[in-house]
Amino acid sequence: MSMSGLKRLTLVYPPDIETELVEQLLAMEPPLPGFTSLSATGHGADFSVASVRERVRGRVDRCVLFMVLPGERIQTLLQDLRRATPAAHVHWWIEPVEEFGSFV
Repeated sequence: MSMSGLKRLTLVYPPDIETELVEQLLAMEPPLPGFTSLSATGHGADFSVASVRERVRGRVDRCVLFMVLPGERIQTLLQDLRRATPAAHVHWWIEPVEEFGSFV
């Protein structure tokens, strides 16, 4: 099914704010569609915020959250998250969704 108005929002953030971030998303009004979160590791040149353990390992623990929703909701959602989750090191990006469906 073609869904030209849908976008995928991706958030990458430290694991220590996952509970707070997910609670904020679940409390949004109107309710958001479902989303998926998973554990990941970040790699890069800037380890200024890395723990000693992460510096030794050479990678930083992160969580990644994916959500597909109407594009017009994304900017308001990001503003609400910025206010409710005053944490640095939350990165995000938006991608177009060409098609979306499920095997039902």
